Amino acid sequence: MATASGEEPRRLVPFLKWAGGKRWFVFGYEHLLPSSFGTYIEPFLGAGSVYFHLRPEKAILGDANEDLIAAYQAIKSDWQGLESSLRYRQRRHNDDAEGYYYWLRDRRPENLRQRASRLIYLNRTCFNGIYRVNRQGEFNVPRGTKDKVLIETDAFEAMSCLLQGAKLIAGDFELLVDRAKPGDFVFADPPYTVLHNYNGFLKYNEVLFSWADQQRLANALLRAARRGVKVLCTNPPTERTSRRQVHLSEAADVGQTICHIGSTAQLMKEHAKHHFPRRTRIELVDVCLHQWNQTEVLRRVVRVGTPSL
Repeated sequence: MATASGEEPRRLVPFLKWAGGKRWFVFGYEHLLPSSFGTYIEPFLGAGSVYFHLRPEKAILGDANEDLIAAYQAIKSDWQGLESSLRYRQRRHNDDAEGYYYWLRDRRPENLRQRASRLIYLNRTCFNGIYRVNRQGEFNVPRGTKDKVLIETDAFEAMSCLLQGAKLIAGDFELLVDRAKPGDFVFADPPYTVLHNYNGFLKYNEVLFSWADQQRLANALLRAARRGVKVLCTNPPTERTSRRQVHLSEAADVGQTICHIGSTAQLMKEHAKHHFPRRTRIELVDVCLHQWNQTEVLRRVVRVGTPSL
């Protein structure tokens, strides 16, 4: 979308590096996203790659990680103060990177600006940008090799302007999905999990994203789709099967309501049979990437089409 001067707006690069980030998705598979919708709803916000790519006028953004949501709130309400705090942390880091990193890692400031700048500082200077906490909820990633606290792609002012149209909520995903109305768009990128209920990763709020959570998510998305909500959800497949395989570019018609699922796919297909009209077309397909003479299943998709007339 061009500005008043006719120039394309500066691309907004996510300010965090986050596990499961979707920068690759918006660059390669933008065609899977709907071209028009009401309110944009993202219950697993993370780095917000899809949100910053779409730049919706109205959004409801949520995550179970309260520190993460606090960072977005600080950008929305006081981006200049946040930037000033990051400049201060850059100076402290330059003076004693090792000592300052571990000193700040052990602190839990209550002030919104400092809380946000702490998260961004740790994310940019920790090992490989990993967000990991122990059972007590304490961030425990060691220091990495990068020393830049402020980077060239920072666009906090533009992000703040965009976030003025967003409601930020720290909480459970189901509450956000249930707020979606006909014509809204829900993009769900949940923490990845598997059927046996453990895969070594913890949910953002230190609780494993269990198979029961996958079932709740599947049900919530199906309820939303029945209300006329546009739905797209990512998740890796749990097994490689010989089901119908399609290339990513042919995986979905954005004119349809799309449920783009991996672990949750079979659940959604079975539940969809009971939730949608009898003649509704329901497909379960594996989305594959064909590259260097290899076929790799990247996603499993449940596509819900319109009922036959």
